[in-house]
Amino acid sequence: MDFKVGDQVEAIDDIVQGVIVKISDGQITVESNDGFLLKYTAAELLKVSGSNAIKVSNYEVAKIKAEKEVPKNRHRSKLRGKERYAPQMEVDLHIDKLTPSSKGMTNFEILNLQLDTAKRQLDFAIRKKIQKVVFIHGVGEGILKEELHYLFKRYENAKFYDADYQKYGMGATEVYFFQNTP
Repeated sequence: MDFKVGDQVEAIDDIVQGVIVKISDGQITVESNDGFLLKYTAAELLKVSGSNAIKVSNYEVAKIKAEKEVPKNRHRSKLRGKERYAPQMEVDLHIDKLTPSSKGMTNFEILNLQLDTAKRQLDFAIRKKIQKVVFIHGVGEGILKEELHYLFKRYENAKFYDADYQKYGMGATEVYFFQNTP
């Protein structure tokens, strides 16, 4: 585009309008409407005076912005009755979930690993103020379940009971922590 001193121009990538005051060596010096002298190349400027000036009203700008705006999702998903009371944390104590291989471990070592995991998760839940935790222990002979019940009895602010039968069967215990104890 051919520019000459005195042309009204606008920067393409900036919010600057002004008048060309000097052209030398491919550099065009523009005095902005704010009175600053700025240097641009011809590719960075657009002539706005004359017949090919583009006029855009505020209404048109607002209309384009409204089209591009992403609508906000005002509907919040409501929890159903069963989901509202669902436990916030599940801990699966099956040995294959705790270690990659239980080969070479005695039953005593397996039980201790499961109990250590349960105690660590209980302490985590208390620290993070998680009210409900489900421990999945499986049905089996009931040794792990009895040891877990013995562990849970040592916590004063907790009560425990069998977890949801439809979801876990007889192989899980739910622990509820009372958070508002003084």
